[in-house]
Amino acid sequence: MIRVLLADDQALMRAGFRALLDAEDDLEVVGEASDGAGAVDLARQLEPDVVLMDVQMPGLDGIEATGRIAADPALTGVRVLMLTNYGLDEYVFAALRAGASGFLLKDADPADLLQAVTVVARGDALLAPAVTRTLISEFASSHPPAHPTAGRDVLTAREQEVVELVARGLSNDEIAAHMVISPLTAKTHVNRAMTKLHCRDRAQLVVWAYESGLVTPRRR
Repeated sequence: MIRVLLADDQALMRAGFRALLDAEDDLEVVGEASDGAGAVDLARQLEPDVVLMDVQMPGLDGIEATGRIAADPALTGVRVLMLTNYGLDEYVFAALRAGASGFLLKDADPADLLQAVTVVARGDALLAPAVTRTLISEFASSHPPAHPTAGRDVLTAREQEVVELVARGLSNDEIAAHMVISPLTAKTHVNRAMTKLHCRDRAQLVVWAYESGLVTPRRR
């Protein structure tokens, strides 16, 4: 059972999400918050698997709330899925930097939302790779690497190659095929890289890859 916390300042929006999620046998809404501060408090009390977090809320916004959840050692198992009304929005990039595991547009199809919650709860794949990769590339191209080469010395050449492929949006199976290794070996390399770089999940690994300069945005 995947336990979900809803954080959105619009009661109608929360009601819609609750109805959709509670209709699934393997999903359960365990709490609701109308602002970021409430989301952080409930995350600490309930320790949900996933927090559906609106970006813009009164008081403490979704980005700051995400940062507090990601920084809390007691909440390492809590994943944040950001909800936004916008597409390529710098708020979303900031949310990924803060520790969000992925993002989803509020007008996404119900099936996409359900899949997103499941994917983020697993923690083994970056949500909507093509879209998220485009977003990161857009903003990384206008923000020089924050920490050029930072952390690269702790990665082996093989791990750097794997991280680059993760940043390009490849799944473990695709990485395995590209490198001619087993999916289990690919997953092991990914996990080791995340451990060495202190990344919570693949989303953070992608952000690190761009900010360190390991991967450079592709021009259109």
